[in-house]
Amino acid sequence: MEKTYEAYVIFSTQADLPWLKILKKGYRHCAVLINDGTRWLTLDPLSSYMDVTVHDLPPGFNLPLWMEDRGHTIIKAEINRPLKSAPWGLFTCVEAVKRTLGIHDRFIITPWQLFKYLEKPDVIASEAKQSMSDFNIAGLPRQPDRFLAMTI
Repeated sequence: MEKTYEAYVIFSTQADLPWLKILKKGYRHCAVLINDGTRWLTLDPLSSYMDVTVHDLPPGFNLPLWMEDRGHTIIKAEINRPLKSAPWGLFTCVEAVKRTLGIHDRFIITPWQLFKYLEKPDVIASEAKQSMSDFNIAGLPRQPDRFLAMTI
């Protein structure tokens, strides 16, 4: 049985880089919260490094609600694992979140665009169905990647 994860995307107004202030207020940065049923993990792609934090929190602690209470916008997201390679893109916070979630839309480049995309559950469901079409009748990948995909 495959382990299931809950994923949430965090959107923030905080912008440490001056040029990020041109982005929509409230949507200047994004990161991912993942829960494996036991622990919370935060993947926060910053300009100089990727901050990965495993939170030592009591069971049942609602980290997304806690973040929301501190002024962040939080939206639940699905983690898809498409078999085809993601399109090339600049490594930004948005691109890191898209790769984590398995989103391959090359035209999502700002946190606001990512938020608007995640608001549409029918789009995410159709992407998941499309990734299933990459399998042949025997359930094997049509064009297997050279490397096995890493699991979270």
